[in-house]
Amino acid sequence: MYFPQFIPYSFIEKEASHVEGFSPELALVTIGGGKELEEKLVVRPTSETIVNHMFTQWIHSYRDLPLMVNQWANVTRWEMRTKPFVRTLEFLWQEGHTAHATPEEAEKEALQMIDLYTRFAYEQAAIPVIAGRKSKVETFAGAFKTYTIEAMMGDRKALQAGTSHNLGQNFSRAFGTQFTDENGQRQHVWQTSWAISTRFIGGIIMTHGDDAGLMLPPNIAPIQVVTVPIWKKADEKSGVLTAAVAVNEALRSAGIKVKLDDSDQRTPGWKFNFWEMKGVPLRIEIGPRDVSNSSVVICRRDMPGKQGKVFGISMEPSILIPYVKEKLQEIQASLLDMAISFRDSNVVDVNSYDELKEAINEGKWARGPWSASDAEELRVKEETGATIRCFPFEQPQGPKTCLMTGNAADEVAIFAKSY
Repeated sequence: MYFPQFIPYSFIEKEASHVEGFSPELALVTIGGGKELEEKLVVRPTSETIVNHMFTQWIHSYRDLPLMVNQWANVTRWEMRTKPFVRTLEFLWQEGHTAHATPEEAEKEALQMIDLYTRFAYEQAAIPVIAGRKSKVETFAGAFKTYTIEAMMGDRKALQAGTSHNLGQNFSRAFGTQFTDENGQRQHVWQTSWAISTRFIGGIIMTHGDDAGLMLPPNIAPIQVVTVPIWKKADEKSGVLTAAVAVNEALRSAGIKVKLDDSDQRTPGWKFNFWEMKGVPLRIEIGPRDVSNSSVVICRRDMPGKQGKVFGISMEPSILIPYVKEKLQEIQASLLDMAISFRDSNVVDVNSYDELKEAINEGKWARGPWSASDAEELRVKEETGATIRCFPFEQPQGPKTCLMTGNAADEVAIFAKSY
């Protein structure tokens, strides 16, 4: 599915909170074909409005529901201060839009998608996000509820890594998106939208990267193993390359994503640094002595130096393949464990505003009970630069007292500075 990139400004205006929330970020087209346009066009900031325009024409009966579409598209938001991947004028994403007959179905869909994003972050990207609900102040413009996954980056800032919105009937009422229910009555649909973008790539870089470059989790690495053949003399080259090709083919046949760097324009040391910078999880080195011993040297990207280097691993596929697969699994688990440890050591439980300010000043995340007003939330942002990242789904049990007002609180919130 693909919806138009240029959206009539009148569509954006139909949902009041949506236009208010997005106005500072809109890019407008006022001239086309050398002539001033009768109506301004908005370069797509998100697609709820154009989707609803089409849903109104596609949905007539309860038999048309649920209607679920997804598109991979570019988005433009006018950022004053850009940062690669994280905040850019234009970015790429997938965005899903759904329409349902009941509020329960819409809520289930919104929660299902944030759960999917959470599992992707943990299981594939090895990023231990915290899933939860946005505050009213931070809710997507035009949504009833916004659910989010929040990730801690290496500098301890928060990254909103994915969102899922329960739109309620806000957009369907604005656009007149209705259906005839089983009793013959006209009803407005209940909707969701959800997205994850190229910002997530930035999250992977900033969660796992180090001074040597990228460090990619094996489950998402385009190259899981790079083989570097090493020779000094011309008569060594043929034997080393033959062994390297055989090793690569064995690993490839086992479903491992492998690359043979057999170029002779660069030294082995240059290649080691290059593939470390690229974040390849495992490196296999094969030299003349290894060929004589029918063995290889295996180096882990997540363990620099001698600690991550193992000598004398047999080239025999029945031994090498399970060994490589085991090490890839270990690296995947190790990256997640390190990220969890880093996150947990930088989240501070607070019970007063002074404690919150101290935690934020130290560059940490603050977690504490909250039931204060929107105005108090904005005060925190103004005075500390931190915002409520979410009310986590996982909540501590027992009575709670709001850190700001001293009143009873039902939930804890997480505050942090963010991108």
